Amino acid sequence: MQDTTSFLSTLQAALPTITTGLTLSLSLIVAIGAQNTYVLRQGLRREHVLAVVMVCALLDMALMTLGVSGLAATLGQHPRALNALALAGAAVVAWYGAMALRRALAPQALQAQLQGEPQSLRTTVLQVLGISLLNPHVYLDTVILVGAVGAKQAPDLQGWFLVGAGGASALWFVTLGFGARLLSPLFARPVAWRVLDLLVAAMMGHIAYGLWTQVTLG
Repeated sequence: MQDTTSFLSTLQAALPTITTGLTLSLSLIVAIGAQNTYVLRQGLRREHVLAVVMVCALLDMALMTLGVSGLAATLGQHPRALNALALAGAAVVAWYGAMALRRALAPQALQAQLQGEPQSLRTTVLQVLGISLLNPHVYLDTVILVGAVGAKQAPDLQGWFLVGAGGASALWFVTLGFGARLLSPLFARPVAWRVLDLLVAAMMGHIAYGLWTQVTLG
Protein backbone atom coordinates (compact mmCIF):
# COMPACT_ATOMS: atom_id res chain seq x y z
CA MET A 1 0.00 0.00 0.00
CA GLN A 2 2.82 2.38 0.85
CA ASP A 3 4.55 1.65 -2.46
CA THR A 4 1.31 2.36 -4.33
CA THR A 5 0.81 5.62 -2.46
CA SER A 6 4.39 6.64 -3.19
CA PHE A 7 4.01 5.85 -6.88
CA LEU A 8 0.75 7.80 -7.15
CA SER A 9 2.37 10.74 -5.40
CA THR A 10 5.32 10.63 -7.81
CA LEU A 11 2.98 10.34 -10.78
CA GLN A 12 0.96 13.32 -9.62
CA ALA A 13 4.11 15.42 -9.28
CA ALA A 14 5.23 14.34 -12.75
CA LEU A 15 1.91 15.05 -14.51
CA PRO A 16 2.88 18.55 -15.74
CA THR A 17 6.09 17.13 -17.23
CA ILE A 18 4.22 14.22 -18.84
CA THR A 19 1.69 16.67 -20.27
CA THR A 20 4.48 18.84 -21.70
CA GLY A 21 6.02 15.84 -23.47
CA LEU A 22 2.65 14.63 -24.71
CA THR A 23 1.48 17.98 -26.11
CA LEU A 24 4.84 18.76 -27.70
CA SER A 25 5.02 15.37 -29.40
CA LEU A 26 1.45 15.52 -30.66
CA SER A 27 1.95 19.06 -31.93
CA LEU A 28 4.94 17.96 -33.98
CA ILE A 29 3.54 14.72 -35.33
CA VAL A 30 0.00 15.49 -36.51
CA ALA A 31 0.93 17.66 -39.50
CA ILE A 32 0.31 16.19 -42.95
CA GLY A 33 3.45 14.50 -44.18
CA ALA A 34 4.88 11.50 -45.99
CA GLN A 35 5.07 9.36 -42.86
CA ASN A 36 1.47 9.99 -41.79
CA THR A 37 0.23 9.43 -45.33
CA TYR A 38 2.10 6.12 -45.52
CA VAL A 39 0.71 4.91 -42.17
CA LEU A 40 -2.80 5.89 -43.25
CA ARG A 41 -2.34 4.14 -46.59
CA GLN A 42 -1.25 0.90 -44.93
CA GLY A 43 -4.15 1.16 -42.50
CA LEU A 44 -6.62 1.55 -45.34
CA ARG A 45 -5.06 -1.44 -47.12
CA ARG A 46 -4.94 -3.39 -43.82
CA GLU A 47 -1.46 -4.48 -44.81
CA HIS A 48 1.30 -4.98 -42.19
CA VAL A 49 -0.29 -2.27 -40.04
CA LEU A 50 1.17 -3.50 -36.75
CA ALA A 51 4.71 -3.56 -38.16
CA VAL A 52 4.38 -0.05 -39.61
CA VAL A 53 2.95 1.37 -36.38
CA MET A 54 5.64 -0.30 -34.26
CA VAL A 55 8.50 0.90 -36.47
CA CYS A 56 7.26 4.49 -36.43
CA ALA A 57 6.58 4.57 -32.68
CA LEU A 58 9.82 2.81 -31.67
CA LEU A 59 11.92 5.03 -33.96
CA ASP A 60 10.39 8.12 -32.42
CA MET A 61 10.98 6.82 -28.90
CA ALA A 62 14.60 5.91 -29.65
CA LEU A 63 15.38 9.28 -31.23
CA MET A 64 13.63 11.18 -28.45
CA THR A 65 15.55 9.23 -25.81
CA LEU A 66 18.79 9.90 -27.66
CA GLY A 67 17.97 13.59 -27.79
CA VAL A 68 16.96 13.95 -24.15
CA SER A 69 19.73 11.81 -22.65
CA GLY A 70 22.42 12.98 -25.06
CA LEU A 71 21.69 16.67 -24.71
CA ALA A 72 21.26 16.36 -20.96
CA ALA A 73 24.60 14.57 -20.58
CA THR A 74 26.44 16.91 -22.95
CA LEU A 75 24.97 20.19 -21.74
CA GLY A 76 24.25 19.36 -18.12
CA GLN A 77 27.45 21.08 -17.00
CA HIS A 78 26.85 24.06 -19.28
CA PRO A 79 23.61 25.74 -18.15
CA ARG A 80 24.13 28.74 -20.43
CA ALA A 81 24.41 26.51 -23.49
CA LEU A 82 21.34 24.55 -22.37
CA ASN A 83 19.41 27.80 -21.90
CA ALA A 84 20.49 28.98 -25.35
CA LEU A 85 19.31 25.71 -26.88
CA ALA A 86 16.03 25.97 -24.99
CA LEU A 87 15.51 29.49 -26.36
CA ALA A 88 16.32 28.24 -29.85
CA GLY A 89 13.81 25.45 -29.27
CA ALA A 90 11.22 28.02 -28.21
CA ALA A 91 11.84 29.93 -31.44
CA VAL A 92 11.47 26.77 -33.53
CA VAL A 93 8.28 25.78 -31.69
CA ALA A 94 6.87 29.27 -32.22
CA TRP A 95 7.74 29.01 -35.93
CA TYR A 96 6.01 25.62 -36.14
CA GLY A 97 2.99 27.19 -34.48
CA ALA A 98 2.97 29.97 -37.06
CA MET A 99 3.16 27.39 -39.84
CA ALA A 100 0.24 25.48 -38.30
CA LEU A 101 -1.75 28.71 -38.18
CA ARG A 102 -0.86 29.33 -41.81
CA ARG A 103 -2.02 25.82 -42.75
CA ALA A 104 -5.28 26.44 -40.90
CA LEU A 105 -5.96 29.39 -43.24
CA ALA A 106 -5.44 27.16 -46.31
CA PRO A 107 -6.16 23.58 -45.14
CA GLN A 108 -5.38 20.50 -47.19
CA ALA A 109 -6.95 17.07 -47.31
CA LEU A 110 -5.00 13.95 -46.44
CA GLN A 111 -5.34 11.44 -49.26
CA ALA A 112 -3.99 7.90 -49.28
CA GLN A 113 -3.75 5.97 -52.52
CA LEU A 114 -5.05 2.41 -52.36
CA GLN A 115 -3.72 1.30 -55.71
CA GLY A 116 -0.81 -1.09 -56.00
CA GLU A 117 -0.02 -4.76 -55.59
CA PRO A 118 0.34 -6.31 -52.11
CA GLN A 119 3.92 -6.11 -50.87
CA SER A 120 6.01 -8.18 -48.49
CA LEU A 121 6.60 -7.35 -44.84
CA ARG A 122 10.30 -6.75 -45.57
CA THR A 123 9.52 -4.25 -48.34
CA THR A 124 7.01 -2.46 -46.15
CA VAL A 125 9.44 -2.16 -43.22
CA LEU A 126 12.21 -0.89 -45.51
CA GLN A 127 9.85 1.67 -46.99
CA VAL A 128 8.69 3.03 -43.64
CA LEU A 129 12.30 3.13 -42.39
CA GLY A 130 13.31 5.09 -45.47
CA ILE A 131 10.41 7.52 -45.20
CA SER A 132 11.16 8.07 -41.51
CA LEU A 133 14.96 8.18 -41.37
CA LEU A 134 15.65 9.97 -44.66
CA ASN A 135 13.48 12.91 -43.61
CA PRO A 136 15.73 15.55 -41.99
CA HIS A 137 12.78 17.00 -40.09
CA VAL A 138 12.53 13.86 -37.97
CA TYR A 139 15.90 14.64 -36.40
CA LEU A 140 15.03 18.28 -35.87
CA ASP A 141 11.74 17.29 -34.23
CA THR A 142 12.81 14.34 -32.09
CA VAL A 143 16.51 14.69 -31.34
CA ILE A 144 16.94 18.47 -31.29
CA LEU A 145 13.57 19.97 -30.40
CA VAL A 146 12.16 17.28 -28.12
CA GLY A 147 15.68 16.73 -26.80
CA ALA A 148 16.08 20.41 -25.91
CA VAL A 149 12.77 20.55 -24.05
CA GLY A 150 13.39 17.19 -22.33
CA ALA A 151 16.94 18.04 -21.32
CA LYS A 152 15.60 21.20 -19.69
CA GLN A 153 13.48 19.10 -17.31
CA ALA A 154 14.78 18.12 -13.89
CA PRO A 155 16.90 14.92 -14.12
CA ASP A 156 14.37 12.88 -12.14
CA LEU A 157 11.56 14.03 -14.47
CA GLN A 158 13.22 13.39 -17.82
CA GLY A 159 11.99 9.80 -17.89
CA TRP A 160 8.43 11.00 -17.28
CA PHE A 161 8.82 13.54 -20.08
CA LEU A 162 9.76 10.69 -22.43
CA VAL A 163 6.73 8.71 -21.23
CA GLY A 164 4.52 11.59 -22.36
CA ALA A 165 6.36 12.27 -25.62
CA GLY A 166 6.79 8.62 -26.62
CA GLY A 167 3.28 7.74 -25.49
CA ALA A 168 1.80 10.50 -27.65
CA SER A 169 3.72 9.25 -30.67
CA ALA A 170 2.60 5.66 -30.12
CA LEU A 171 -1.01 6.75 -29.55
CA TRP A 172 -1.03 8.78 -32.75
CA PHE A 173 0.37 6.02 -34.96
CA VAL A 174 -1.88 3.35 -33.43
CA THR A 175 -4.91 5.59 -33.95
CA LEU A 176 -3.91 6.49 -37.50
CA GLY A 177 -2.97 2.97 -38.54
CA PHE A 178 -5.72 0.91 -36.94
CA GLY A 179 -8.39 3.60 -37.12
CA ALA A 180 -7.67 4.47 -40.74
CA ARG A 181 -10.96 3.14 -42.03
CA LEU A 182 -12.86 5.35 -39.62
CA LEU A 183 -10.52 8.36 -39.75
CA SER A 184 -9.98 8.66 -43.51
CA PRO A 185 -13.35 10.36 -44.24
CA LEU A 186 -12.58 12.87 -41.48
CA PHE A 187 -9.01 13.52 -42.64
CA ALA A 188 -10.23 13.94 -46.21
CA ARG A 189 -12.15 17.04 -45.08
CA PRO A 190 -10.05 20.22 -45.03
CA VAL A 191 -12.14 21.65 -42.17
CA ALA A 192 -10.91 18.85 -39.88
CA TRP A 193 -7.31 19.81 -40.54
CA ARG A 194 -8.19 23.49 -40.02
CA VAL A 195 -9.45 22.73 -36.52
CA LEU A 196 -6.51 20.43 -35.81
CA ASP A 197 -3.95 22.98 -37.02
CA LEU A 198 -5.56 25.68 -34.88
CA LEU A 199 -5.18 23.42 -31.85
CA VAL A 200 -1.58 22.67 -32.81
CA ALA A 201 -0.84 26.40 -33.16
CA ALA A 202 -2.30 27.03 -29.70
CA MET A 203 -0.28 24.20 -28.12
CA MET A 204 2.91 25.33 -29.84
CA GLY A 205 2.41 28.88 -28.64
CA HIS A 206 1.87 27.68 -25.08
CA ILE A 207 5.00 25.50 -25.13
CA ALA A 208 7.15 28.25 -26.68
CA TYR A 209 5.98 30.73 -24.04
CA GLY A 210 6.67 28.21 -21.29
CA LEU A 211 10.21 27.59 -22.54
CA TRP A 212 10.90 31.30 -22.85
CA THR A 213 9.67 32.11 -19.34
CA GLN A 214 11.51 29.12 -17.89
CA VAL A 215 14.81 30.45 -19.24
CA THR A 216 14.28 34.17 -18.72
CA LEU A 217 12.53 34.03 -15.36
CA GLY A 218 14.01 30.80 -13.99
